[in-house]
Amino acid sequence: MAKRGEQDTKKEKGGQTVYFKSRPAIIGSYSIAGEKEGKGPVGKYINNVVNDCLFGEKTHEMSEQKMFEHAISGAIKDAGLKPNQIDMMLSGDLLNQIISSSFAARSFDLMFVGIYGACSTMALSLAMGSVMVDGGFVNNAVVSAGSHFATAERQYRYPLELGNQRPPVSQWTVTGAGSIVLSNKSTAKSPCVTAATFGKVIDWGVLDVNNMGAAMAPAAAATIIAHFRDTGRKPSDYSHIFTGDLGKLGEDILRDLLAEADYTLGTNYSDCGRLIYDEAQNLYQGGSGCGCSAVVLNSFIMKKLRNGEYKRILFVATGALLSPVSSFQGNTVPGIAHAVVIEC
Repeated sequence: MAKRGEQDTKKEKGGQTVYFKSRPAIIGSYSIAGEKEGKGPVGKYINNVVNDCLFGEKTHEMSEQKMFEHAISGAIKDAGLKPNQIDMMLSGDLLNQIISSSFAARSFDLMFVGIYGACSTMALSLAMGSVMVDGGFVNNAVVSAGSHFATAERQYRYPLELGNQRPPVSQWTVTGAGSIVLSNKSTAKSPCVTAATFGKVIDWGVLDVNNMGAAMAPAAAATIIAHFRDTGRKPSDYSHIFTGDLGKLGEDILRDLLAEADYTLGTNYSDCGRLIYDEAQNLYQGGSGCGCSAVVLNSFIMKKLRNGEYKRILFVATGALLSPVSSFQGNTVPGIAHAVVIEC
C-alpha cells in the first residue's frame, strides 16, 4: 500500500496499455440480433434472432431498449447468476443521451455507468468493467453495447421513409446487442481479460458521414500499433485479431497503414463488419454500429474462445465520433479505437 502522497505503482502499465493481474473472467455472454444479421455467416452462433424489427414494440427505439434488456438478462443467466448478484452495469449505445442503455437499466436494480464510445463501446465497456473487477471495486459486472438500423439511420442521416440511395462506401448499421458478465471468480473454461489498450482520438479529415471505414481505420491502426509497442507483441502472437466495424474499405486501409509501420496482418485478422453479413446480401461495405462488434464478439468469437480454438485474441472495436450537429456544421469525423486482450 502506497503511503499518503506517494504513487501506488503495483498495477503494471505501459504507454496506453493496462494489464489486469487478476484476469477478470468472462463467465457469461449473450447475443441478440435482427433477421438480416441472422441470415449472415455468424447467424448460427447468435443466441436469439428476432425476425420482427420492432420486437413487438411500438417504436424502433423501444425495440432497441428491449434488445438490451434481453442481452443483459441472457448474459446473467448464462453466468449462472441472479441479477442481485451483479454489482454494476456498464453499457452504451448510439442514441442521444444513450437512452437505450439507460432506459434498459431501469429494469435492473444495479449501479449504472453509461458509456459512449460510438461503435467502439463494446470494447470500452469491457475494458472499463475489467478495470472495476481487477481493482477490487466490484465482484461481478455486466457490460453491454448495441444498436438498431432504424434508430441510427433516423438519428445520423435521414428518415427511412425518404428512401435515400446509399452510396457504395456506406455500411449497414447492425440491429442487435451483446452482453458479457465479468467476475473475479473464474471456471476452467472461462476466457479472461488480461489487458486493454485505450485509444486516442484520431482525425484524418474525413468529411463523408457515410464513409465510416475511412474515418475509423487510422484510429484502429494507431491503437493496434500502440498495443504492439507497449506489449512487445506482434500479429502472430494472437490466434486472431478482430477490428470492430471497418467494413471492406476500412479493412483494406488498416492493412496498408499497419504494413507501413512494419506490421503485416495475415489470415489471422478479420473485421466484424465484414464477418456479420454475407456479400450476397449486397450491403456494400458490411456492418457497423455498436451492435456489430458486440454481436460478433458474443456469438462467433466467444464460441471459439470457449471451445479452445482461440487461445488469445485482440478485440479492437472502432468508433466514429460524429453527431448530426457536427456533420451539419461541416465538421470532420474523428475516430477512436479501444483494444482488449482475451485469453483462455
